[in-house]
Order: sequence, then structure tokens, then C-alpha cells
Amino acid sequence: MAARENVSLLFKLYCLLVMTLVAAAYTVALRYTRTVTTEMYFSTTAVCVTEVIKLSVSVVILGKETGSVSRLINSLKENVLESPMEMMKLAIPSLVYALQNNMAFLALSNLDAAVYQVTYQLKIPCTALCTVLMLNRTLSKLQWLSVFILCGGVTLVQYGPAETTKVQIEQNHLLGFAAVAVAVLCSGFAGVYFEKVLKSSDTSLWVRNIQMYISGIIVTLAGVFLSEREGVMEKGFFYGYNYLVWFVVFLASVGGLYTSVVVKYTDNIMKGFSAAAAIVISTIASVLLFGLQITLTFLIGALLVCASIYTYGLPRKDTTKVEIQHSSNSNEKLINV
Repeated sequence: MAARENVSLLFKLYCLLVMTLVAAAYTVALRYTRTVTTEMYFSTTAVCVTEVIKLSVSVVILGKETGSVSRLINSLKENVLESPMEMMKLAIPSLVYALQNNMAFLALSNLDAAVYQVTYQLKIPCTALCTVLMLNRTLSKLQWLSVFILCGGVTLVQYGPAETTKVQIEQNHLLGFAAVAVAVLCSGFAGVYFEKVLKSSDTSLWVRNIQMYISGIIVTLAGVFLSEREGVMEKGFFYGYNYLVWFVVFLASVGGLYTSVVVKYTDNIMKGFSAAAAIVISTIASVLLFGLQITLTFLIGALLVCASIYTYGLPRKDTTKVEIQHSSNSNEKLINV
């Protein structure tokens, strides 16, 4: 029993570390590529490439899970070619996630990474509302209190937002906050919807990912065609790509894959600490890279956001057994990945 507990603790620390580093690095790197670099790449193509990478990785992991190429082919045939209704079901979060990812590019083109990180935490009350409405769950009084604290913190962050001194393009803060608002709504709905689909059957996580990413590729390619067709035809699909852009794509891919693992196996405490730590890291990085000037209202707002994330993630008494039941299996599944 002690060994299992130790493994479970190591698994949670591992998840916490990966999620924190990926979230913070992705936000800062994406912000850098959209404001400091000279040749501006097409954000829609980056989102599309991310979907392709996630699909490829999911196929490889499913192949390892099934144990042979023939079983992998049979699984893909059964769950993709012969399951049009399941594919349609996963097309919904694909469309919403694609919109969310494009809004992240737009937001980080107009907001500092630290401001974005803090404001984006409005996804917590949005997710809470979607959870209550879509999954028929209830929230504790402490969790609802944390939602109001979060809203107050975000209000302070937006009141006289911090400014940068090393950004080379003009920014529209109103457009940036509007993009965050859309991303928040997308995150809340798509996350809860995917959780509902994922936990309503015994279908493999990686099969569900493949179903979603195939739809995601179709959706994002349509986005490229509709919004960037002329530019892509003239300059090329990978125009403006450099090692930093590829790094952003890599982080987005890892973050997307890890999100699906977190939705299925982990708890709110880990996600809360991860989000709070990512805010701190992004703020420090923004001070160093972009000359971010921290105001008192921003600092107070960020602290309130971190506190609300922590209190919202505190589990209720009836969640302990669920976590113990799944911790061992989740550890084995992630290590095998």
C-alpha cells in the first residue's frame, strides 16, 4: 500500500511539473513569436500542424496499446471508418478547440503573456457552469466563493493592465480581451463536453483522441482556406516558420495531448496548482523578455486569481476514493506512453 501511495504522489508531481512548464512556456513563446519576431507566420497553419502532430502521436500510442500493426489497423477501421456517428460526436469539440486555439493566437498578439494567463483563468467559472449544466454535478459553497474571488481578481488585472516596452507591433487590448472571452467560453464547453464523451464509455482515450484530431485537421484546414488562402498561396503554408514557431507548435501538441490525459485521470488540485504556478512563471518571464511593468492592481489581481484557483480545486470528502481508485492505473498508462 505504501508503494502505491508513493507512486501516486510521484505521478501527481510529474503531472504538475509537466503541465506547469508546458503552460508557462507555451504562453510566453507564443507571445514572443506574435510580437517580437519580424516575419509573421499564419496562426491558422500552426493550429493545423498541431492537430496533425497530435493525431500522429495518438496513432503511435494506440499502436503500442493494441500491441500489433494488424490490431491497430482493425481498431482504426472499427472506430473511424465504421463509426461515422462517433466521428460526428467528436467533431463538435474539434471545431470548438480550433476556434479556441486561434483565439489564443489573437489574444497573445494583443495582450501580454501575464495578463493573458491571469484573464484566461475565467475558464474556471465557465467550466464550473458547464459542469453543472451538462454533467448535473454540484459545486460546494467554497468553490462558488472561489469563482467570485476569481472574477474580482480578473477585474483588477484588466483595470489598468500592465504594459510592455519591447513589443514591436501595435496592440488592441479590447480585441485581446474579447479574444480571451471567446477562448474562455470555448475552453469551458469543449472541456466538459469531451469529458462527458470520454467518461460515458470504455472506449480508449487514444481512440477518442484520434477521432477528435481527424475532425480537428479537417476543421483547421477549412480555417486556413477561409481566412488565409491568398496569403498561403502567395507565400507558402510554412511562411515565417522558424525554430521558435516550431517550438510553439510542439508545446501546443504536448499541451493538447496532456489535457486529454488530465481530463481522464487527474484531479482539480493538480490543475489548480499548475495554473497558478504557470501564471507566476509567465509573469516573471514577461518581466525579463518583454519589459513588463507590474502594477499594484495587477499584482493584487494575480494573487486573488491564484488563491481562487487553489480554493476551487480543494476536493470535497466524496472525491477521495475516486482518486485512489484511479491513481495506480493512471500512473501505469502514462508511464507506458
